[in-house]
Amino acid sequence: MEERKTVALKKEEFALKEMIKKGIGKGKISNVRIDYTPVGEKIIISTAKPGLVIGRRGESIELLTKMIKENFTLENPHIEIEEILEPNFDSQTIADEIALGLERFGPLKFKVIAYRALQKIIASGALGVELRLGGKLPGSRAKSWRFAQGYLKKAGDSASVVDKAQARAETKPGTVGVKVSILPPHAILKDRITIDDALIAKLKEKVEEPKKTTKKKK
Repeated sequence: MEERKTVALKKEEFALKEMIKKGIGKGKISNVRIDYTPVGEKIIISTAKPGLVIGRRGESIELLTKMIKENFTLENPHIEIEEILEPNFDSQTIADEIALGLERFGPLKFKVIAYRALQKIIASGALGVELRLGGKLPGSRAKSWRFAQGYLKKAGDSASVVDKAQARAETKPGTVGVKVSILPPHAILKDRITIDDALIAKLKEKVEEPKKTTKKKK
């Protein structure tokens, strides 16, 4: 019984997140998180454009809250907006921007759209980025394209700090899948070595120690 309740809860959470994303629109929100508190359910919407999500005098939030109460079995849902301060490092925001660009300008412009996004992310200070586009680009056959720059770990502990997301663009030739992976500059990498004056001094000490020991033996 507990397993069924868990599955039903996860299904409801997924349906709720999808309804919020469709209701607000593609490219306006990055993530939807649900926290259960004693007072009620806290629905946290992460976005780089809080003004568009809230609407005039909070009209969009009120309408969204009403829809949630009517369609889901939540006791006391409360919506909170979490602003993304660094949208160029948020993979979902970038993936949605690329998807919207493909839908607006067409798949023939995919290289221009991808390279612009790549340059914008790297110029902001990201350590590494990888963009993958798959679909009818630009011919009639489906094909996968990769755009990458910088340092990006794909295995080990360092891979867990890479922000990943995907989006889908509905173009006239067909559906195009977009995958984005970004390694932000503030990510903590355990295998990263910073060469500074202190490290150079330690290395010099280790090099000089064997020389001193060999002299004493003579």
